[in-house]
Amino acid sequence: MIKKFSPGLWPTVMTIPVILILLSLSIWQINRYFWKVDLLDNVAQQMSEAAVPFPSGDIDLDEWGYRRVEVTGTFVHDKEIHLFAHTIKGLKGFQIITPLILSDGSGTVLVNRGWVPERFKESVTRNEGLLGGEVTLTGVIRKPWAKSYDFMPASNPETNVWLYGELEDMAAHLKLEDVKPVFVELDELAVPGGWPKGGQTRVTVPNNHVEYSLTWLALAIAMAAIYVLYGLRRGRRES
Repeated sequence: MIKKFSPGLWPTVMTIPVILILLSLSIWQINRYFWKVDLLDNVAQQMSEAAVPFPSGDIDLDEWGYRRVEVTGTFVHDKEIHLFAHTIKGLKGFQIITPLILSDGSGTVLVNRGWVPERFKESVTRNEGLLGGEVTLTGVIRKPWAKSYDFMPASNPETNVWLYGELEDMAAHLKLEDVKPVFVELDELAVPGGWPKGGQTRVTVPNNHVEYSLTWLALAIAMAAIYVLYGLRRGRRES
């Protein structure tokens, strides 16, 4: 005996579009997964390539992000920035960002020299590590970033404690002009005194889109199952 399936008009009108939307979201997340895989592969490739000269002209942030570059210039150590960071077994500390006046005369770039524990936050505690004169160093280009939500804590320029890579605000606070729109995070190198420690570049791009896709798909299947069971039960009652 064939069971009668009769879900009714309005349950059908409300359920079918929802199922289609959930399926489309599942497919979209799969597309996002492959896009993220390509992005991470591209980042890994750029970071593994040999350093190229830092661009003297305009910088395309999308093109130059995570590119390994070589910079030559002179540090301005009395204008360093302290960016709060946890690293090295979760210890509290700061990344030291120092202006570097480029030798080619094209301006200044903010260089993330590396991480120090809190006791070495102030430059006077690590005088031997303040590289003087013209230096040539290699590192990775990073884009600026700001806080994601208004409720998050703000940086405090007055105490020189920054929580985000707010490049424009940092440059304005230091009264610097002709500042490049990117940071350069230095590779690990031997520094007198051992601080700061370079090589702190971390690529943290979560790729959970497969899990999201399965979640949307499961919701679509559950919705379809409920719709079918409801239609069969309603059909039995009508019979």
